[in-house]
Amino acid sequence: MKTKIWQITKESEIQIYLEAAKMLQAGETVAFPTETVYGIGADATNEAAVAKIYEAKGRPSDNPLIVHIADQAQVHSFVKEIPPNAKKLMKQFWPGPLTIILPLQANRLARNVTAGLDSVGVRMPEHPVALGLLAVAGIPVAAPSANRSGKPSPTSGEHVEEDLNGRIAGIISAGKTGVGLESTVIDCTLEVPAILRPGGVSQAEIEAVIGPVISEVQPLEQKEAPKAPGMKYTHYAPKAPVVIIEGDATFFQQQIDNAKARGEEVGILVSDELSKQLGASTHKLALGSREHLEEVAYQLYQQLRNFDHTSVTIIYAEAFAKEGIGTAIMNRLDKAAGGHYMRQSEED
Repeated sequence: MKTKIWQITKESEIQIYLEAAKMLQAGETVAFPTETVYGIGADATNEAAVAKIYEAKGRPSDNPLIVHIADQAQVHSFVKEIPPNAKKLMKQFWPGPLTIILPLQANRLARNVTAGLDSVGVRMPEHPVALGLLAVAGIPVAAPSANRSGKPSPTSGEHVEEDLNGRIAGIISAGKTGVGLESTVIDCTLEVPAILRPGGVSQAEIEAVIGPVISEVQPLEQKEAPKAPGMKYTHYAPKAPVVIIEGDATFFQQQIDNAKARGEEVGILVSDELSKQLGASTHKLALGSREHLEEVAYQLYQQLRNFDHTSVTIIYAEAFAKEGIGTAIMNRLDKAAGGHYMRQSEED
C-alpha cells in the first residue's frame, strides 16, 4: 500500500483535512496527532474499516478501541446514556486526555470497535489537528495509538512512518505530541467510577470533580476481555527486554556492573538526577528531572524507541514515584518490562 504523508502547515491544513477526511469516510485508515500520542483512525461505524486498524497494528481482536469525537453532541448518537459523573468529567476535561467508558447503544458502532462489549471508551482530543480532522470528517473515529502492537507509542510523525508506512492509507505529520502518554481511561458505567488506565489526567484531578474513584484496576487474566486498551497485554516495549530497578544509585550501578560482567550491553533509562550519579555509559538516556515528571512522561516513548537503534541487549529503567502523572509513567514502564523488577529491599 502506498501511504500518503502530509506535513501540516498553516497554509495547507484545511486541504489536508479535506483529503484525509475523504479517506476516513471511504473506509480507509489515517494516522493523526493528538495531545497524547499519534493515533491511527478509521470510521467507527464501519466494521471493514476498523478491521484495517487491527491488521495494520497486528493488534489482538479482543483489545477494544477508543472512539474520538470533535463535538460532545456526537456522543448521544451511539451511547445509551451519560451518567452524572461522566457529564461532570466531560465538562471539566474535554477536550483533553481523558477517555470515559459509557454504555453503548446497540448497532450504532462496529462491533470490532468494542470487541463485542456493551460499553465504549470515548474521548474528545485537545490537539487542533485532531479536532480539525474529526470536525471535517463528521464521523466518530476509532483510533488506538499509531504503532505496531506492543511497541512504544508514537509521539512524532516519524515514529508513525517507522511502524506503519505502507500499512495504512495516510499519515498527517505535525511534530511532536504534548503529554507523551496515552489518555486516562475511567469507567463511568460503574456506581463508583474506576480508573482502568492512568494517563494525562490524574486521579487527584478526577476526584476533585466527582469525589472518590477506584484507583488503577489490576491487569486482567488472559481469558478475560479487557474493557479498555492497555489492560491485558504487554505494551510499550522496545526490542531489548526492560527491567525496572528500585533502589539507590549504588544498587543501580551494581546491577549495571553485574549485567556487563555477564556480557550484556546495557541500556540505562533514568532521571537527570540519577544519570549524574551513575558511571559513564554509551547507552545512558536521561528522561528529565524527577521534579518535573511531565518532562519524563514527554520523553519516555521517544527514549524507549531510541534504544531500538542501538545494540543494547537489556535495558535498566529507574522507578519513579507514583504521584500525579508518575502513576501513568510507572504503568507504562511496568507494561514495557512485563512486570520485571529488581528491588534493593529484596537483595539486602
